[in-house]
Amino acid sequence: MQVCRRPLRAGLLFLVSMVAGGAAGQTPDRLKVSSPDPTAKYFNTALPTAERVADLVSRMTLEEKISQMQDEAVAIPRLGIPRYGWWNEGLHGVAFSGYATNFPQAIGLAATWDTDLVHRVAGVISTEARAKYNAAIALDNHRRFFGLSFWSPNVNIFRDPRWGRGQETYGEDPFLTSRIAVAFVTGMQGDDPRYLKVVSTPKHFAVHSGPEPTRHRVNIDVSPHDLEDTYLPAFRAAITEAHADSIMCAYNSIDGSPACTSDLLLGQHLRRSWGFQGYVVSDCDAVNDVWHDHKFVADAAHAAALAVKAGDDLDCGDAYASLKPAVTQGLLTEADLDIAVKRLFTARFRLGMFDPPAGNPYSAIKPGENNTPEHRQLALQAAREAIVLLKNDGAFLPLEEKIQRIAVIGPNAEYRQSIEGNYNGAPPQPVTPLAGIEKQFAGKQVMYAQGSPLAEGAMLPISHTAIRHIVPPGRDASGHTPVGTMADLQSGLVGQYFNNPNLAGQPIATRVDKTINFNWNDAEPIPGIGTSQYSVRWTGVFVPPAVGDYKIGVRISECYACESSEEFRLYLDDTLVAGSSKRGETPAQKMAASFTLHTGDMHPRRLALEYIHHDSGGQIDLQWDAPRVPLRDEAVGLAKDADVVVAVVGIAPTLEGEEMGVNLEGFKGGDRTSIDLPRPQEELLEALAATGKPVIVVLLNGSALSVNWAAQHAKAILDAWYPGEEGGTAIAETLAGVNNPAGRLPITFYKSIDQLPAFEEYGMAGRTYRYFKGQPLYGFGYGLSYSRFTYSGLKVSATRLRAGSPLKVEADIKNTSSRGGDEVAEVYLTSPQSAIAPVHAMVGFTRVAIGAGQTKHVTFELSPRQLSQVSTDGSRSVAAGEYELYVGGSQPVEGGTGAHLKFTIEGTAPLPQ
Repeated sequence: MQVCRRPLRAGLLFLVSMVAGGAAGQTPDRLKVSSPDPTAKYFNTALPTAERVADLVSRMTLEEKISQMQDEAVAIPRLGIPRYGWWNEGLHGVAFSGYATNFPQAIGLAATWDTDLVHRVAGVISTEARAKYNAAIALDNHRRFFGLSFWSPNVNIFRDPRWGRGQETYGEDPFLTSRIAVAFVTGMQGDDPRYLKVVSTPKHFAVHSGPEPTRHRVNIDVSPHDLEDTYLPAFRAAITEAHADSIMCAYNSIDGSPACTSDLLLGQHLRRSWGFQGYVVSDCDAVNDVWHDHKFVADAAHAAALAVKAGDDLDCGDAYASLKPAVTQGLLTEADLDIAVKRLFTARFRLGMFDPPAGNPYSAIKPGENNTPEHRQLALQAAREAIVLLKNDGAFLPLEEKIQRIAVIGPNAEYRQSIEGNYNGAPPQPVTPLAGIEKQFAGKQVMYAQGSPLAEGAMLPISHTAIRHIVPPGRDASGHTPVGTMADLQSGLVGQYFNNPNLAGQPIATRVDKTINFNWNDAEPIPGIGTSQYSVRWTGVFVPPAVGDYKIGVRISECYACESSEEFRLYLDDTLVAGSSKRGETPAQKMAASFTLHTGDMHPRRLALEYIHHDSGGQIDLQWDAPRVPLRDEAVGLAKDADVVVAVVGIAPTLEGEEMGVNLEGFKGGDRTSIDLPRPQEELLEALAATGKPVIVVLLNGSALSVNWAAQHAKAILDAWYPGEEGGTAIAETLAGVNNPAGRLPITFYKSIDQLPAFEEYGMAGRTYRYFKGQPLYGFGYGLSYSRFTYSGLKVSATRLRAGSPLKVEADIKNTSSRGGDEVAEVYLTSPQSAIAPVHAMVGFTRVAIGAGQTKHVTFELSPRQLSQVSTDGSRSVAAGEYELYVGGSQPVEGGTGAHLKFTIEGTAPLPQ
């Protein structure tokens, strides 16, 4: 999990440390108001917001205004302005501020094709955000990640499966992305006529979708057609329909101008065409990129001035610390700053930050409204709906009752990160696929083996089968943990939890931890231990599954500026073998974070891990990179004894994501260089199938995988994405038939990267289902069910339509099976063909529940914009000609169960930008 978009520069490190103490480094976190004037207009709630804001800003000095235009806004005690951290994340749950409900990753939410569900998910996220904020304010906690301005959703188009951050998006289609974006933004911001529940910030504006390593300096020359047809519709919908109060500008340049200084984006489109009234925030350090990486201007002062004048009101970074010299040099005026500061304070007033809490309904949200049973149930529903059934050979699923022995194999079967995704909070009780299957099939024999690493050279938490503890736990006379015999050992390590960072005194709790793979980011590992200044000691034994070389190490907090606050010491046979650097140590004193154990036998070895937690972070994994062949052989042995094999494979957010230091076969810098299932896992699947036992493949992933071998040889394939805290439950329920899958792919699964243009090319020709003319492995909109549906009665309100008029589409869907289930009806439009027209484009969808043998009538209202096309010059209009409409459970396919008809549009109707 990465909480910062890039390592921030030294100047920002100083700024953040200064701001943490308040204005001029003097004001503590607990605001001490030094007599603000209670009669000031800005305290008068009866006045219009604009008048109150203008009054407040008029009282600020130049330096104070500048201090409010940086993401860590300092306190101004004389005006009663508290410190405020603008940076908060809520992509699929409140992130980085303790325990929170962890919903499926954004790409999984898109796979539900359920806008009502996404709206409710966003409503829960904003409720938990308010619960955390209200609790924090009661304690005068104004830290980052406890505020109300959320840098979500990510509505960039997932144009290429190699992009590591594609998991954060709603897929490759501008219409699907638009509809889900509107549902999410409105769910986040609430429906109160006066107050915003939170501020939702769509990002990254615009044309931002990889590659990660070059995003700070790349210039994208995108055609006017592709810009209007593909890259901007979701942003437009989020602003003009959902009324998002904020937007984030991107790192990249577009047509020669950095996005955060682009008049094309921030002026022409955002403010003039779309009528945006909110504030713009830069991606972190994007304004510094204007001069440092894009070389667009000479220095930070010029970059800051250019960004402010273009309309970027808030800087995540340190560039706006140069605004005072920019004003002094005449690069901009204080009046330019006033515009930005007024926009920022308008948002804070609309959030109710300067009003009595009694008048704000969101101030009544209690701290306990966080990860409640109801919220967890919604996470389960979302995980169920996100699952896409890609293959079900001979209706092999649901599993038959006669199956008694299930082998659960694979590197993702008990890996926390692969259910949580990225930009996530800490779920208190995450359910892995293995745990979900063990619970769902409690009456069966469930066996487990890790089987392989995620990728060659990638480390994973040590399998619970290889770490053991003594039963009962204890120590011998010398103080050592006795090794004992294998009969004395059970899975997991004994954890002793101390409410101090010194492992001192008696532990406040002792328990057995099955694996050491924890996310305690700003959360309490044990009730009463607090979120900082604690320590844990785990003891037990390591049992090598075979002879060979084992790389063993520890991974601690994965967030910016956390490593210096976390310490660990790893002991093998009472010898210190690895550790983290302690505060104040020189480079020569630092220990390695891992070591290599060569073992010629399989005897248990004493193991101890000490973890010291101070104030930041709170994540720890005890990892290994084990010999490949023994891992695979162990898995094959279990498969031979099983009735069915469930292979939980895929990739993970530790391999794909934002600007990562990963350089492994198939992965580079957060992106992917191959879209194949990583080779060790492919070999594992082949070895499992060679046993002759039926193999079910469960994919956990944030991007498309070319699972060509599995498509030919597996009995069934489920894609569960990064499914959130209840993902394991949803997967198990789907295998058992408790959940009937109906998710659809929000992206194309290509057969290989050979079917794709170069990753660096942003033109849409040959990309996504709209412009790809080849044969995919699985197409956008594809997904199977345990039920069967047919379509009939397709009709439109007019077979000859006047351009500019809406079109009503109706159809009947019948469930022809004996099992009730959900169906996703998809509407595609084929326009009069031209050199730039898409093959066809989705213009409507709905997810409906239909009982066995029942028929549901569905209606779609297609607006002129849904019926329009974009010309080469970027202008949009409804054009005359013959159109074909398709309604079905997938894209138009030969022999499909959907229905077709043709209609004609007469005349033309230009549409606004």
